Amino acid sequence: MHIEELIEETIDGNPDFFYGTADLSGKLTADFNGYQYAIVLGKKLDNRIIDGIKDGPNSTYWHHYNEVNDQLSRLQVKLSSRLNTGGIATRIIQPTFTDDYIDTNFGATLRFEFSHKMAATQAGLGWIGKTALFVSAEYGPRVRLATLLTNIPLRNSGTPFVKSECGECIVCVEKCPAGAATGQLWDTGLDRDDFFNPFKCRAMCRELGDKMIGENKRLCGICVSVCPVGR
Repeated sequence: MHIEELIEETIDGNPDFFYGTADLSGKLTADFNGYQYAIVLGKKLDNRIIDGIKDGPNSTYWHHYNEVNDQLSRLQVKLSSRLNTGGIATRIIQPTFTDDYIDTNFGATLRFEFSHKMAATQAGLGWIGKTALFVSAEYGPRVRLATLLTNIPLRNSGTPFVKSECGECIVCVEKCPAGAATGQLWDTGLDRDDFFNPFKCRAMCRELGDKMIGENKRLCGICVSVCPVGR
């Protein structure tokens, strides 16, 4: 069975799941040697829940966020197992990390070793928005992503996005309670920190999590809910 057919068979019956494939040659650090090809898995978030985000996160969004991450993780394990059985090596990159991991390895730069968003843009699934969200061409930012790396050559499932398609829209910039975005359009030559301040965003996410959910959570979602793409 061709690898794309295996992927489609594995996600068949899972509503609102989608995927893309990409060759990430030259885009990964030495930590990922031998795994230069990516299968990007995505799942659309529930519109009713995202539409319910007005001034910040709520417990329904928090639980949905984690539920979708869990669904993606289970799908990763299932697909990885099927590929491994066929003699194909894989490396799972989870959709999220624990707060413990973030606090010990992430706090200085707010950058992970691997970017799901980068892989998704290379797979032709979408671009990066003005608040540094991945914006799916079909669903907008109302998605969660996970990635499965492999050593088997895969072609890009679509033409890679190298620049933003947000145009002159600044809704997310205006609605961001942290004022974290400059409004500049992303392209592959622009560093995230040149158009978006993740530290302001993270601080506001913690503040809103404490206020709206009543727990020590880092979550906002306003820019996800206001983006006109995918609504």
